[in-house]
Amino acid sequence: MIEALRRSALRASGVLIRWIILVAAVAALVATMTAIVGYDPWVALGSLWHGSLGTQYAVLSATLVRATPLMLTGLAVTLAFTAGLMNIGAEGQLLAGATAAVAVGLATGQSASRLVTVPLELVLGGLAGALWAFIPAWWRQRFGVLEVISTIMMNFVALYLVGYLVRGPLQEPLHIYPQSEGLPAAARLPLLAAGMRLHWGFPIAVLCSLALWWALRFTAAGFRIRVLGMNPDAAVSAAQIDVRRTAMRAFLASGALAGLAGAIEVTGVTYSLYENLSPGYGYTAIAVALVGALNPLLTAVSSILFGALEAGAAAMQRDAGVPSVLASVVEASIILLLLAFRELRVPGSVLRRLRAWRPTASDRASATGDSMSGRS
Repeated sequence: MIEALRRSALRASGVLIRWIILVAAVAALVATMTAIVGYDPWVALGSLWHGSLGTQYAVLSATLVRATPLMLTGLAVTLAFTAGLMNIGAEGQLLAGATAAVAVGLATGQSASRLVTVPLELVLGGLAGALWAFIPAWWRQRFGVLEVISTIMMNFVALYLVGYLVRGPLQEPLHIYPQSEGLPAAARLPLLAAGMRLHWGFPIAVLCSLALWWALRFTAAGFRIRVLGMNPDAAVSAAQIDVRRTAMRAFLASGALAGLAGAIEVTGVTYSLYENLSPGYGYTAIAVALVGALNPLLTAVSSILFGALEAGAAAMQRDAGVPSVLASVVEASIILLLLAFRELRVPGSVLRRLRAWRPTASDRASATGDSMSGRS
């Protein structure tokens, strides 16, 4: 019992030390880069903190709102990578889901209630993302096309398709702005708290994280996905797994999660479809999943951290006058730090010595003799 407690304390101390080093490194990075270009580092750090975690409004109206699409797209990447599928197309799948949700919302929002319209938008958004993922998945199985290339190309197709739609069939009635008409109230996700921007999409994303963790860990389908990602040949020969069917299902489920992210974004945040709807959520999701070690629960935590970074970078630009380009450079550098943080071992020699230490018989005898001499 004592040995187990000692090991747990050592693990906890290692995690705590790594987080302290990470926070210090992030602060030093932000301060150094802003000072180099001539801005006050303390003002920049203060803006980063207050814009992300410093107030209740910042958490509920900025950080968690930005974390929601990152969480779902991060889960999409986590699922695909766990199955050994390099799905880099979460960005395009998100746009496909957003497009489908807006089309459904505009078609039914005026005549149906919220209880009907919003679930329909979310379901069809997920189906649209799965359909967008089906194309590179089928190419992979039918022609052997690498999904890394095909999914990236599909991202550009989705981007230009949205550009066409918001200038054509889905453009707002006055035909002035390249965007769709705003969704009616019945087609919008309700807010979690009055005066805040956080919507019901966030708990939906958290539930998806819990469901994916449970499915990968405790179901036969999750076992097949994990074995497929570890060794496809062993999955066929030893576990008798249908590799093609399992890979296709994992690909479609990954696309559905990204499509759901797009549907939630337009029904809970933007309320309309327009170009540059996503600031790169599908690409940032790769870093989110990697920092989360391809664990759905850790991916959810990682998405909140990245949401805080994006909210803080926007606050640096708004409150400290830091240019948007520099804010993006700082954010990208922090992402690299986070990825390096995953491989950090703290401090290796010290922890090894602590783990290797065991009280020997001579140590106990010496301690007993010292205590007896002290009493005499």
